[in-house]
Order: sequence, then structure tokens, then C-alpha cells
Amino acid sequence: MHALGFAFLQFFLALLLAPLLVGVVNRTKAVIAGRHGQPLLQVYHDIAKLLRKGAVYSRTTSLLFTAGPVVSLAAVAVSSAFLPWAGGAPLLSFEGDILLFMGLLGLSRFVTILAALDTGSAFEGMGASREAWFSALAEPALLLGLAALARPAGSTSLYGILGNASPWTGAGAALLLAAGAVFVVFLAENSRMPVDDPTTHLELTMIHEVMVLDHGGVELAAVQYGASLKLWTLGGLFVSLLIPRTGLWLADAGLGCAGVMAAGIVTGMVESVMARLPLGRVPQLLVAAIAMSGLSLALALVR
Repeated sequence: MHALGFAFLQFFLALLLAPLLVGVVNRTKAVIAGRHGQPLLQVYHDIAKLLRKGAVYSRTTSLLFTAGPVVSLAAVAVSSAFLPWAGGAPLLSFEGDILLFMGLLGLSRFVTILAALDTGSAFEGMGASREAWFSALAEPALLLGLAALARPAGSTSLYGILGNASPWTGAGAALLLAAGAVFVVFLAENSRMPVDDPTTHLELTMIHEVMVLDHGGVELAAVQYGASLKLWTLGGLFVSLLIPRTGLWLADAGLGCAGVMAAGIVTGMVESVMARLPLGRVPQLLVAAIAMSGLSLALALVR
């Protein structure tokens, strides 16, 4: 297969399979709890149902409220185009693209916060405040982890860093520390346990879900699909640090898909055995991730 064709296939698979990953997480939790649980394709049905529904808008909202979910989804989609989760060259790549990758994820979060604040709701403002505070700690952990991996790779692009990444070839200790920090960020950025409970309906304890309470119809479909795509993107980033590359496109794509789904199973297991941390303890978890990334960078610099 031509390299450009595989890059399009890699991007298309991420867009197509992202809701399935949420289904894998939910099904894993159901199996561990002894329940039948939702069908694996339930998220697809939910999104399709929302696309056929209308929305009710508060008089206090403006264009920020309706544009937030769309811009957020677009930012996450473009960020996924930089990620070589299937081993081949991504659709977009250039030196220094890790900064744009981080910026796009930050933009997605920023417009979501703006849309929540635009409603004038005290509950959504509370969730937006928590999201901003926790992301201010998660972003340095992810950036330092990528910087630690950029050093031995000799590249500041995601493809240069992850194209041949493997703990068995090169800076193993630094890579494993960075992978641990990325996994914590993966849980925090996607509002999973132990940082947030994605199934709760108690506004006082919610972070992400409370910010989208007033969305409905197409906007809520964009929110749900964007959340699933972000889960796939950060899950693919974590898996890319651990899975060795074979150089065979189909084999790497199969390993990548299996690895991301395995990350979904692990996420479901974590959510089944861990309780949600008190809000005051979440910053401690993220600071620990920053420390892991910082130690990884120190090991990479002295290597």
C-alpha cells in the first residue's frame, strides 16, 4: 500500500473506531460487575439518535455555545491526524508538531470551557473551573513526557518519536516512566476514574459531564463523538510508546488496533476496581505524573 494511502487509512480507522473504544470500556466494566451491559455499538446508536434530534437554547447563550462542540471536535480530529498509532507515517507531520498537537488538545478544552461559561450556569462554571485547574497540571506532564522521548529519538515530531518507539530498544527506563505519566494524563484528560466518574449524575462531583449539561441534539452528538475520538487519540499515544513496530503496515495496524482496544479494557478494569479520588487528591496524582515525566526527561538528558 502507498504510504499516503496508509496514512489516510490510519486516520479513517481512528475516526471510525473511536466510539467502539468507549463501548469496549463500558462492556469491560459490565463484565467485571457481572452485568450484561450495553452492546459494543451502543455509542454509535446514541450518536445517530442525537443527530436526528433538535436542541433547546437558553436566552443567555451566544454563538460560543453552539460553536464550542464543533470547534472542539475539529481540533481533536486534526490532532489525531498527527498521531502514528498504527505505525505508518501519519497524515500530517513536521518537526515540532508535538507543540501543535498539544495546542490542538488545549484548543478543544478551551472552547469547551467557553461554551460551559457561556450558559451562565453556576454548575457548568464550577465544572469549567475544575477542568481548567486539572488540565493546567496534566499538560506539563504530557509535554515533559514527549520532550523526554524526543531527546533519544532526535526528533520533535510525533512520527519521529513514536515511529520506532519500544521499551526494548533504547531508553527503556525513561520510556516506561513517560508511558506511566501519559497513562495518568490519558485518564485525567478523558475524565475517567480515578479523576472523574463519567457515569455520575451528581453535578457537585462532575467535571466534564457538568460542562455539557445544556447541550443537546447535534451539538451533544459532536461532544460525545469528540470525547470518544480524544479517548482514542490519547489511548493511541500511550499504546504507541509500548508496542514495537514491525515495519509491515498491516501488521502494525493490527497491533495498533489491538493495543488501543487493550487500553480500553485496562481503563474499564481501572474504573471497576478504583473509586473516584476526592477533588483535593486529584492534583496530587497529576503532580506525580509531572514528577514521572521530569525524571524521564532527566534520564534521557544524561543518557
